[in-house]
Amino acid sequence: MPKPIVAVVGRPNVGKSTFFNYLVGKRISIVEDTPGVTRDRIYAEVEWRNRKFTLIDTGGIEPYSEDTIMQQMKRQAEIAIDTADVIVFMVDVKDGITASDKEVATMLRKTQKPIILAVNKVDQVGEPPADVYEFYNLGIGEIMTISSIHGLGMGDLLDEIFKYLPEEDIEDYEEDVIKVAVVGKPNVGKSSLINRIIGEDRVIVSDIPGTTRDAIDTFIENEHGKFVFIDTAGIRRQSKINEKIEKYSTIRSWTAIERADVCLILIDAQEGVTEQDTKIAGYAHEQGKASVIVVNKWDLVEKETGTLEEYRKKVHEKLGFMLYAPVIFISAMTGQRVDKTYGLIKYVSEQAAMRISTGVLNDLLNEATAMVQPPSDKGKRLKIYYMTQASVKPPTFILFINDMKLMHYSYERYLENQLRKSFGFEGTPIRFILREKERE
Repeated sequence: MPKPIVAVVGRPNVGKSTFFNYLVGKRISIVEDTPGVTRDRIYAEVEWRNRKFTLIDTGGIEPYSEDTIMQQMKRQAEIAIDTADVIVFMVDVKDGITASDKEVATMLRKTQKPIILAVNKVDQVGEPPADVYEFYNLGIGEIMTISSIHGLGMGDLLDEIFKYLPEEDIEDYEEDVIKVAVVGKPNVGKSSLINRIIGEDRVIVSDIPGTTRDAIDTFIENEHGKFVFIDTAGIRRQSKINEKIEKYSTIRSWTAIERADVCLILIDAQEGVTEQDTKIAGYAHEQGKASVIVVNKWDLVEKETGTLEEYRKKVHEKLGFMLYAPVIFISAMTGQRVDKTYGLIKYVSEQAAMRISTGVLNDLLNEATAMVQPPSDKGKRLKIYYMTQASVKPPTFILFINDMKLMHYSYERYLENQLRKSFGFEGTPIRFILREKERE
């Protein structure tokens, strides 16, 4: 299921970015003593009490400002509020209640969503200062006192957030349903492809990038099996996102990849593989998702002998980390080769779910290490005692070895290639977990 979303909102310069960075554990947001430094909503994953949620850091809301950037930041924060499951409303104890705080409080009360009022910059341990109590006048409810800079009160605040997180729903699709995320840059033809695949216009199709604002699930059952297609808003480079609602659509697209069993990564045949396509494919790879690279709008490319193979080679050059993914050339507009996508989706899904017995794996390991000796360093050679499969989707293997430091990336790649040569695993990444085990 998609991770819950927690938005941190408030007027500029109350310490939202410092709070965000403290929870995330990395310095992602720019922290500077100037209102309006965090102009874009920035998001990251946070885990507390075994629950993961997406934390969004927003630009400050300054309701009365005529400044264009301030107005854009206000719009962004509104989008974050609209899409959040829980809202942390942050105020500054040193400034007291301002007119902007009152305006933001009025806006938040209308949302009917859980709101946690965090009074920041309470930097002393012990009883809160008397100044804190005036914030009850905002009509939000109970107050949590924190110090973002010193980390005071963070556990209590996270407990409060945890209390309001939506119940964890088990995905309401049967086990035999393959969830397919259709991802790519805006206007690459994702909605058109889904409409062509399911044979009816269920998804809005438009030449305006970003028409699909959210992830939309479409269930279909046919002779190939049961599928749920997740159409996502196009993912485009951060610097190119002018229309602020697209910022949130990007989060939904990443979430769709996380939910999926298989990702169809759409490439525009006329543009070729762009930097943003590489990032999208890279995210699917990192998440361990089975993937098919779909080159769309192939009907618009001028062809001669060898064009298709030459293009396939270029795709593999640009997406060198994803050589395992099959490449299919289609036209969502004319329907060319679209019927073949079902077979490929099913095939890569089965490949990602394949299990190999420990006995067979160790026969392969013995052959592989006999052909190419494991690396050595300063007279000490890597020993791989045995291998076993830990899980599927993606296929994950545990290697029991004598010394972690002796395992070289190139030898892992060699073992991966041997697995693929023997068993296929086409369309899916392969993972290795190393465990040290000295033989007695």
